[in-house]
Amino acid sequence: MSAQAEELRAAQDSATSDEAIVARVVAGNTALFEVLMRRHNRRVYRAARSVLRDEAEVEDVMQQSYLSAYAHLAQFTGAARFTTWLLKIVLHEALARRRRAARLEITDFDAEENATMSDEVTRPRSPEQRAANRELAAMVEEAVDRLPEGYRTVFVLREVEEMATAEVAQALEVTEDVVKTRLHRAKALVRKELDARIGAAASSAFPFQDPRCDRVVGAVLARILGG
Repeated sequence: MSAQAEELRAAQDSATSDEAIVARVVAGNTALFEVLMRRHNRRVYRAARSVLRDEAEVEDVMQQSYLSAYAHLAQFTGAARFTTWLLKIVLHEALARRRRAARLEITDFDAEENATMSDEVTRPRSPEQRAANRELAAMVEEAVDRLPEGYRTVFVLREVEEMATAEVAQALEVTEDVVKTRLHRAKALVRKELDARIGAAASSAFPFQDPRCDRVVGAVLARILGG
C-alpha cells in the first residue's frame, strides 16, 4: 500500500479533524479531499435539497460546491468550522442556480405566519404507525417541501441536521434571532401532522445512500485529479 493510500485510510479511520485534513490537502495530498466529501455529503445534500427540490440539480450543486470549495481551500482560515464554511458555499451555489433559472420565489414571511391553520387532527396511535419510522420520515419530507424556502432551509439545517442556531446563522449570514423566528414559524406550519412525531422521524428524513455518495465523490475526484 502506498504512503498516500495509508494516509487516506488513517484519516478515514481516525478522529482526524476537518481542519487537519484541509491542511494536508492544501499541502498537496489531494486524495484526502475524499474524506471531507464523505464526512459531509449528507449534510451538503440536505442543505442543497432545502433550496432545490430537483434531485438531479441537487447532485449538480453538490459537485459544483465541492469543486469550488477545493479551488478555494487555501482560503479557509479556520475562523468558523469547516462545516459552516462549506455550507455557505453550498447555499450560495444553490440559490444562484435558482436565480439563473428564474425560479426564485419571493415569500412574505409575515403572511405565511398569519395563515390560518386548520384544527389539529388526532395523532395516529397504532403500533404499526408508531413503528413506521420511514413512513413518518416521508411525511416530514413532504411537509418540509411545502414550506417557503427561507423556512425550509432553516428547518432542514436545525431540525433534520441538528445544527446549532449559531452555525445556521453563520451559514445563512443572518442573525440568530432570524433563525429562531423562521424555525418557529416553520414548525407552526407543519404542526398539524408532525408536531408530536417530528423528533423521531426527522433524523431519517432525506436519506443520502451510499451509491449516491460514491457517485458524487467519484465525479468530483475525477474532475480534480483529472486536471
